[in-house]
This record gives sequence, C-alpha cells and structure tokens, in this order.
Amino acid sequence: MPEAVTMRNKRWGIVFSAVLALLVFCAAVSSQNQLPEGFVYVTDVIPTALLEIRYFSEDNFVGAVIDGYHAPKAILTIEAAQALKKAADLLYEQGYYIKIFDAYRPQRAVDHFIRWAKDLNDTKMKEKYYPALDKSVLFELGYIAEKSGHSRGSTVDLTLVDISTGEELDMGSGFDFFGEISNHGTDLITEEQEENRNILRDAMVAAGFEVYPEEWWHYKLKDEPYPDTYFDFPVE
Repeated sequence: MPEAVTMRNKRWGIVFSAVLALLVFCAAVSSQNQLPEGFVYVTDVIPTALLEIRYFSEDNFVGAVIDGYHAPKAILTIEAAQALKKAADLLYEQGYYIKIFDAYRPQRAVDHFIRWAKDLNDTKMKEKYYPALDKSVLFELGYIAEKSGHSRGSTVDLTLVDISTGEELDMGSGFDFFGEISNHGTDLITEEQEENRNILRDAMVAAGFEVYPEEWWHYKLKDEPYPDTYFDFPVE
C-alpha cells in the first residue's frame, strides 16, 4: 500500500477515535444534563454511598418496579446532597458507609402507590411489609399519602453498613416496614438496635436533617430549597 494512503488511513483513524471519544463525553454530559437545575446524583457528591433503590426493583411493599424509576440511581437537591455528605463523612469516621434506599421520588411514583393502595385485593407483599395491618387502613394511618416530601427532592431513606464487615447494621425492622417497630423511641427493639438507629440519627441531625418519628430510615433536610414544589421528572 502506498505510503500516502497509509498515512491518510492513520489520520482518519485518529480522527475517528477523537470523534468517538467526543461522542462518549457528550453522552455523559447529556445524561447529567437530564437533571433539572438544582439537582445532582448523590454518588457524584458522595462516591462512597451505596445504593439499593428498592422502587427500581420488586422488593418493595407494592411488589413491582414503581412508575418513574427508570434506573437504580439516587437524586437529591444540591443542598440536600451537600448536607448528606457531611453526615456521610461523620459516619465514615466512625466506620460506616451510608446505604440509600430512596431519595428524590417522582410524583408519578406516589400516584402509583395510591393506585396500589386502592386495590385491596393486591396483598402479595403483606407478609414482609405490613403483616399486622389490613391494607385498607394504610391511608388512614398515614403510610400512603397523595403527596410525599421525597418529591420535593430533599428527603432520603437510608441505613448504615459496617465498613469492616460489609453488613447492614441491625435496625430492628426493615426499610418500609409498616408498623410501630419502625418508630423512633419504640420499645419493641433491643438496646443494640436502638443504639444503631441513634448512630444514624445523630449524624443526620448534626448535618441539618429532621427526624421523621414513624420511620427510622427517613430524613428530610430542615432547610429544603423547594418546600412547596413537587417534581415529576423520572429517575434515570
């Protein structure tokens, strides 16, 4: 093959590689830009955060992937993510990772919960998530509502993982368990389980989050930036 043709092919190869790299970069930027202004992916701010996004799976009280969850990602407002990093740093110093079950939640997901709650015949997840309750009382008791603070983007559901063992701390009940045992201050758990909850609580409160009395895993940023806005963009 003539030397000129070889050089030309090499140049085209270099150009092609550069264009491909640019396209990959632009795709990554485009993915980031899908988020509305003021929101971030939590793992971009807290690389050590573990994710177990339950509503992107069938392991939740509905038993199905929830509307609006297109990827197992955690999204928060910038302010909430920065505050959560403070908590995560405090906990890391004590030997714990944070594990997130849910963060920003689209309104369409809440609407999915409402439809599910109205179908009293669908109880396939009752044994794991609400064994002592009749599904008909979930609205009345406040476990299901037409609006969720998660949709404002500054609320997070999480637990702790021991860095040395890789195991979750025993909190006495699982995420999204509907019952008194999930409450802060309950007398249905052991001393060790209460201490574990308090490790999480103390770090979150120190970072600017508020406790939700009925759910040990649920924390809302005290000074949330969008207190009256319920967003509906998908998690992707």
